[in-house]
Amino acid sequence: MTENPIVELAVDESFAVPADPDRVERAAESLRRNGFTAHIADTIDAAHTLVTDLLPTDKTIFTTTSETLRHSGLDDTINSSGRFRSLRAEQSDWDMSARHDDVRVTRSAPDVVIGSVHAVTEDGRLVTASASGSQLAPYASGADLAVWVVGAQKVVPDLATALRRIETYSYPREDVRAQHVYGVRSTISKILINGRELVPGRGTVVLVREAIGY
Repeated sequence: MTENPIVELAVDESFAVPADPDRVERAAESLRRNGFTAHIADTIDAAHTLVTDLLPTDKTIFTTTSETLRHSGLDDTINSSGRFRSLRAEQSDWDMSARHDDVRVTRSAPDVVIGSVHAVTEDGRLVTASASGSQLAPYASGADLAVWVVGAQKVVPDLATALRRIETYSYPREDVRAQHVYGVRSTISKILINGRELVPGRGTVVLVREAIGY
């Protein structure tokens, strides 16, 4: 059987360039004004250390599908080291089709969710696109604690630029990944904007001065 060729959409590589330090600082300050806890890590390794130090070891943690988590090593540390209570590890022997409802419920409201976003605006908004929407429920309110690790290339001036970044950079990159991993095209089905966090301490953003993820 002949495999379908990989479709590659045009990618705006200008969105791969990390924002300068002043813009990262501005985004962090805005996030804090909007109720988020915001940290800045100089390197990916520093972000890894910071995140693993702040994550609880007695709470169930759900790692979303994230190239940022994968490339930073956080996905492996959380799900495979035995140091943390990984929801994915706990469900590794489940029949996902037979227990679809259990998967949906547990992953919509874990104790902790960790992942990334596709853009952070300089006025402090987090913008996430999704095909399935599986990470959006815990991002919005389902998780007791939400942690986002975000490369500096995702810092953008405003919401309009955030949406353009998704359409012209994040989505084309994810579309290629989905074809390789799942054998299907991706799509932008849902977009979540976390504009303000009303629960003190619930949302933590770790901005990394280096580029990571897309």
